[in-house]
Amino acid sequence: MTTRYAALLRGINVGGAKKVPMAELRTLMEGLGHGDVRTYLQSGNAVFSSDRGDEESLAAQLAEAVEKHFGFTVGVLVRDHAYLKAVREACPFPAAELEAKQLHATYFSGPVDVQRFAQVAPDAFLPEEYRLGDRVLYLYAPDGLGRSKLAEALARPRLLKGILATTRNWNTVVKLEELTGA
Repeated sequence: MTTRYAALLRGINVGGAKKVPMAELRTLMEGLGHGDVRTYLQSGNAVFSSDRGDEESLAAQLAEAVEKHFGFTVGVLVRDHAYLKAVREACPFPAAELEAKQLHATYFSGPVDVQRFAQVAPDAFLPEEYRLGDRVLYLYAPDGLGRSKLAEALARPRLLKGILATTRNWNTVVKLEELTGA
C-alpha cells in the first residue's frame, strides 16, 4: 500500500551553511525509489509517496543519501499524512484566528513529556505559550518566532538532548498536511 509522507529536513538553506537545492533534493528522493516527489519552499520540506518502509527507516535512508550526496549531516523526520492531519486537528490554539507567524509546530523524533521542559517556567514568557502533543510542541508566539524568548528557552540543547526537533510555521504545517493528503 502506498502512503504519502512529508520529509522535514532540519536546518538547511538557512544561514548559508547547508545548501540543498530543491531540484536536487527531488532528484535524490526519486533515485531512492520514491514517487510523486514535490518540495515546498526552500526550507527542507518535501512530500512523496512510498510503499515500503516506515517513518524511521525512510528518514534514516534520506539522511544517509543527503550526507552522501551533499557532504553534510542533516537531521530528517518523516511523517505520514494521518499524523500531520492529527497534529493540525489537535492544535490547542485558535489557528484560524492567528497569523501564521504567530503559531508554530516543533516536530520531535520521539515522544516528549512535560518533565523534559519542566525547567521552563511558562508564566515567565506570557503572553507566549506552548503545549505538548504527540511528538509535537505547539508554540504561540504573538510577535513571531524570531523575537520569541520562549522559543529560545525551549530550544536549549540540554532540553532537546537525544531528540531531533525541527520547527515549522503554521502555514507550512497546513500545507504539508494538504500536500500529503492529495
